[in-house]
Amino acid sequence: MSTPVTARDRILHATLRLIGEQGIGAVTNRAVARAAGVSLGSLTYHFPSQTDLLRESLRTFVDNEIARITGHLDRLRDAGIGPEEAAEEVEKAIVDFAYGPEQIANLELHLHSARDPGMGDASARSVAAYDRLAAGVLTALGIPDAERHAPTVVALLYGLAVRRLATGDDSASGTADALRLLLYGALPRDDD
Repeated sequence: MSTPVTARDRILHATLRLIGEQGIGAVTNRAVARAAGVSLGSLTYHFPSQTDLLRESLRTFVDNEIARITGHLDRLRDAGIGPEEAAEEVEKAIVDFAYGPEQIANLELHLHSARDPGMGDASARSVAAYDRLAAGVLTALGIPDAERHAPTVVALLYGLAVRRLATGDDSASGTADALRLLLYGALPRDDD
């Protein structure tokens, strides 16, 4: 049985779509309420300020992505895959959201947080969540110092996301190669 979509959920989804399609400047109470199919009163009840709305949109996007990716990676871990297969699977997982408005909104909200002190905490927490996820994957692959290497993996994936958006590449091609380069560089080597 699926969970019903609440007015709050519709507001957050509409906010992400507006940001992804038109930029943060398009996020007005009227535009969000219209796109979400809710009243202005409902919008301001759930989100009294613009910062609250933007912060919660970013958090919700990241939470949903972490849950989606974690589920995918849990299945892979149970299958006992190695770095080669893990890199291929990450590339496949990225294709699902490589070029959608929500991905654009995610990146734009992180950039916006550099100018809006009220957003900084949400942005830092979302990056930390991706770091924890990456550390878990690296640990499962037997990579030593997973916590130290995780931010590099996350930075690579963010950078590749920006590159995909800049070039219009919606295939995520090259992600597996880039990730393999990092993974094999971090694996312990036999000293011969």
